[in-house]
Amino acid sequence: MPLAAVKTIQEVIYWQYAKLIARSAGQGKKFGFIMDRFKKLQSGEINWSGSIREYIKEQEVSGQCIYCGSKKDLSVDYLIPRARGGPESGDNAVTACRACNSSRGDKGIYEWFELDRRNEVPRIVEGKYLKELHTLHERKGTLDIDRAGLDRLCKDCRPGYLCKKTALTVYCLESVF
Repeated sequence: MPLAAVKTIQEVIYWQYAKLIARSAGQGKKFGFIMDRFKKLQSGEINWSGSIREYIKEQEVSGQCIYCGSKKDLSVDYLIPRARGGPESGDNAVTACRACNSSRGDKGIYEWFELDRRNEVPRIVEGKYLKELHTLHERKGTLDIDRAGLDRLCKDCRPGYLCKKTALTVYCLESVF
């Protein structure tokens, strides 16, 4: 994460989404491309994919677990777990096998994948998840929190045990549920 450019919760969300766009466009980890998309998301020049585009992407992997590809014992996995206040909506749901769903439990996506695997989160999952997290932070008025205000998030943060409390990370995004 470029420390100078990413200063707030909203910018962490945009940075993650810019990396997602780069992966989808076959640009991988090209910093210049990611930074360009990050700045365009910030300025409103580009927006994230709509629900229909996400639905179409999901149909490409229909009938299998979004995480492992299994075609057996499928269930609904709520990205923001229902037990933690997640909405019962298509934008918050993906298909997962019961093994992956049980393994994840009520953890956030980044908490479950942890930092060393955070770049392996499936595109569909991360795109939908970031939008849901943005909505939650917007409702709670925490999109503009920066490093100086992290204590506001850290006090209630469940995955906080995984991070340093002085840095903005993807775990800060999960602190609102």
